[in-house]
Amino acid sequence: MDQPAGWHVAATGLDFPTSLALDGDGVLFVAESGLPFGGAAPGGRIRRIGPGGDHPVVLEGLRQPVNGLTWHHGGFLIAEGGYPGRISRWVPGRTPETILDGLPARGNYHTNMVAVGPDGWLYFSQGAMTNMGVVGLDAYEMAWLKQLPHPCDVPGYNIVLSGQVFQTPDPLSAAPNARALTWPFAPFGDTTPREALIAGKVPCTAAVMRCRPDGTGLELVAWGLRNAYGLGFLPDGRLLATDQGPDDRGSRPIGNAPDLLFEVKRGAWYGWPDFVGGRRVDDPAFRPTRGPQPVPILTNHDRLPPPELPLLRFEVNAAATKFAVLPQAAPLWPGQLLVAMFGDEKPMTAPPGPKVGRSLLRVDPDGWSAHPIAVPNAARPIDVRASPDGRQIWVLDFGHFEMLGEGRVDARPGSGAIHTATLA
Repeated sequence: MDQPAGWHVAATGLDFPTSLALDGDGVLFVAESGLPFGGAAPGGRIRRIGPGGDHPVVLEGLRQPVNGLTWHHGGFLIAEGGYPGRISRWVPGRTPETILDGLPARGNYHTNMVAVGPDGWLYFSQGAMTNMGVVGLDAYEMAWLKQLPHPCDVPGYNIVLSGQVFQTPDPLSAAPNARALTWPFAPFGDTTPREALIAGKVPCTAAVMRCRPDGTGLELVAWGLRNAYGLGFLPDGRLLATDQGPDDRGSRPIGNAPDLLFEVKRGAWYGWPDFVGGRRVDDPAFRPTRGPQPVPILTNHDRLPPPELPLLRFEVNAAATKFAVLPQAAPLWPGQLLVAMFGDEKPMTAPPGPKVGRSLLRVDPDGWSAHPIAVPNAARPIDVRASPDGRQIWVLDFGHFEMLGEGRVDARPGSGAIHTATLA
């Protein structure tokens, strides 16, 4: 099978980068998340990559984590994940301008990348605040969060709760052996009597939304995508998303749930928090090892759109992140997708076991088949970009990052890199 030729490292010494973008002149820029793992400096940054691999900082002080960098009409669209989430536009040499602010933040996941639609609107995803709708003690396990309380999820559609309440130890109480009871879609420890109906709102979590280029007209595109970290349009105008599946952790653990590739359709529901890839969470296939078999927490499935089925199911815990669509002019794999697979975060997300992901996948839209591509010496592929003619690709490596359990992480600042190869 054909493979990229002549892999080499184009830049090293990056601090936990998340995003690659080519400007109008073909110059490569990279966004660093700004997460202070291992003593790295906090605050998101943008670097320009020189031909010799030098990477001066050209913008800093962004809200961490920076999750997206997109070139559009002479400037960059920057997705900043936290406190609160924000989308801004930056023309190099000028001060960034805020497009949207006040987006949900300080939860499990964040405001993710922007993709510009053929209609000129800005499409972006907003990750869930929780694993599966319930704020729990797993917040302490997440190296980028490590805190309670934190915000709860906000539905995009009207939902009706079943009345389930989830019990955990209460670390916020000074009383010995104290227990906390928590409603879904409520703050930790909150069992205040409430109506079962929760009205959908915008902005919301676990969703894809869109706005005009000036930030006006914010509206919901689709709800129920747990963490659609990668977004992109096909040449025919279809919007695709990589959605990271639920984990075996927290108050409502889900076992053996794959990551998914979806076509995002207006007004659709993608199943979160009660379905995974069109299958209910009480399917025995999703039995977790860290809790009982989950059951649905919503009772109005019949009033929601039928949960969408995925185009492709990735390997469980492989953590599909961002992707590139190769141009039709590419000498190898024209029109196909290259998907970065960040890899598992065991033992946080699942019991210890064989490592998965940490590679690149080629996805053929003709049948949606997946084919692995090895990227030599890459630790954590998180983004991939192709040149306009499709003859060169760049793979962004987040760097050395391994979970050790109990919220501990082995992370090495400066271990991020850019790998490049020729398609011929």
